[in-house]
Amino acid sequence: MRIDALGLDGIERLSSAARTATAFFTRSDATVWVRTAIAIREHGGRLISLWGAQEPVGTFSIRAAYAFEDGLLWVQLPADADASRGADGYPDLSVIFPCASRMQRAVFDLHGVRAIGTADTRPWLNHGNWPTDYFPLQTQSSGHERFESHEADYPFVRVEGDGVHEIAVGPIHAGIIEPGHFRFSVVGEKVLRLEERLGYAHRGVERLFEETPLLAGHRLAGRVAGDSSVAFSWAYCMALENALGVAVPQRAQWLRGLMLERERVANHLGDLGALGNDAGFAIGLAQFSRLKEDWLRLNGRIFGHRYLMDRIVPGGVAHDIERDAIEAVREQCRRIETEVRVMQRIYDEQSGLQDRFAGTGKLTEKVVAHFSVCGLVARASGVRADVRVDHPYAPYDEVRTQIVWDARGDVAARVAVRFNEIYESLRLIEALLSRLPGGDVLSPIDADAAPSRGIGWIEGWRGEIFVALETGENGTIRRCHCHDPSWQNWPALEHAIIGNIVPDFPLINKSFNLNYAGHDL
Repeated sequence: MRIDALGLDGIERLSSAARTATAFFTRSDATVWVRTAIAIREHGGRLISLWGAQEPVGTFSIRAAYAFEDGLLWVQLPADADASRGADGYPDLSVIFPCASRMQRAVFDLHGVRAIGTADTRPWLNHGNWPTDYFPLQTQSSGHERFESHEADYPFVRVEGDGVHEIAVGPIHAGIIEPGHFRFSVVGEKVLRLEERLGYAHRGVERLFEETPLLAGHRLAGRVAGDSSVAFSWAYCMALENALGVAVPQRAQWLRGLMLERERVANHLGDLGALGNDAGFAIGLAQFSRLKEDWLRLNGRIFGHRYLMDRIVPGGVAHDIERDAIEAVREQCRRIETEVRVMQRIYDEQSGLQDRFAGTGKLTEKVVAHFSVCGLVARASGVRADVRVDHPYAPYDEVRTQIVWDARGDVAARVAVRFNEIYESLRLIEALLSRLPGGDVLSPIDADAAPSRGIGWIEGWRGEIFVALETGENGTIRRCHCHDPSWQNWPALEHAIIGNIVPDFPLINKSFNLNYAGHDL
């Protein structure tokens, strides 16, 4: 669907000086808000994110970002409610896009504005850690208030019948993984239903952005999710550059692409090892851990940080790459590809692994569409979607990406997509290095420009990363909203486990490898 087919008035095209995907902005009333969502849904568009804000005059607005054929549409709707009393304020979108439900619950917990007629009004981020009449992102709240925790029982949906039992897992888990509660309803070991309770890792990031200078916001964005530091910091910088009309040097754009692909490879190497380990194949964990460690060490040697934090900065990159480093990266890519192909043959031929992978945790294309699932999980269920291909931004508008996909939708498919995405990233790294332009790697930025808005939209290793930035006076941030693809993909995990046995959940969960803290902002 194209933007002109929506029939919207007052559409503003956001600056494209930074060679980003095309983005539009429009204001809406309640009728247009619903009509637009329905039209986008009917024509195969997706809801990317939904969030709220308090305007300078004290009123509230709700924002939604949609992906469609032309690019991305940012819609803003006034919420004419007395949010301090928790009154209803805007039309519910969860009946059109089910993935909006948790986003709308988060909007209420943070702003006190609820969707009209929404079926699920349970808290999402507020676990009893602040009073029910306190909303952290209202302007009268500093965000530094302290309260005693009064966590209440969460009303999980009950499944009743002969032989049905509940198994509670979490929120505290073994090892160092983040907290999340999983409530299984089972008969024997067969799972009838899974319900997740997340939001334990809320860190007040969106309030911290308001206290951060505009030109330092990339450092905070890069820490939203440690395994996606490049993607989030790039999305923030893209939004800033989009808002201020900054032209990024071509060499810097290509170095950003190089870092993003190295981040993708590092995470896929780690996941392939963990998936082998969860299926009882410890040698897979040992081998892929070794490969990932070598990969990260070269990051540290060349760019000064193993996870590439603070390497992408407003206007470009903080670190150039020398000729000898280029050769080191190339040599490592050749060696890694050889070793990964050996491991793939082992994984494919190991009967115990294939017995655990094949047919386990199957996610149908219908469920993918229902929840607007994105990223590698969607591609492993037959959906050929990738922002680098569908809405290419520099350097992907010159160095073309091939979409890796698989139609099976099970753990085996998600494993196969990871293997093949490694090979594609290695190909892209070679293409970026072989055609790396010369020139500067950083453009100067005047942060005192008039208030504006911009978006960043990046295909991270897990899926699409979205940042909506509104700048304020004198180089300040008025509002910055970061969105992790886990918002869309967590509900789909609840469906992937149905009909499987409880012991397969760690394997299915790892095959998704979603983020807890990355969407608890």
